[in-house]
Amino acid sequence: MSALSVAAVLGAINVLTFLVFWRDKQAARAGGRRVRESTLLGLAALGGSLGAVAAQRMFRHKTRKEPFRTALPVLLALHVALGIALIANPDLVPDMLQSLGH
Repeated sequence: MSALSVAAVLGAINVLTFLVFWRDKQAARAGGRRVRESTLLGLAALGGSLGAVAAQRMFRHKTRKEPFRTALPVLLALHVALGIALIANPDLVPDMLQSLGH
């Protein structure tokens, strides 16, 4: 998988996460069916932490509620650190993909 492909997948995950947070905020305002917290956190953990934090701040959604208050910034920091490590040492990418079975 090329770096461009990885970037495209991460971009899509972040856009999806942002939109799911937005949908949950709309449902909260309207009294509609909400998105499970485990789904919101799962999307953030799968690589959508930037989209989650952006939506959290833009929509003022889940800003005071735990575990969102602490988990999202931690996930974002971990994802940034992983990205920096992979940029600094691109040889890690094939090794990581191989360990995942690709």
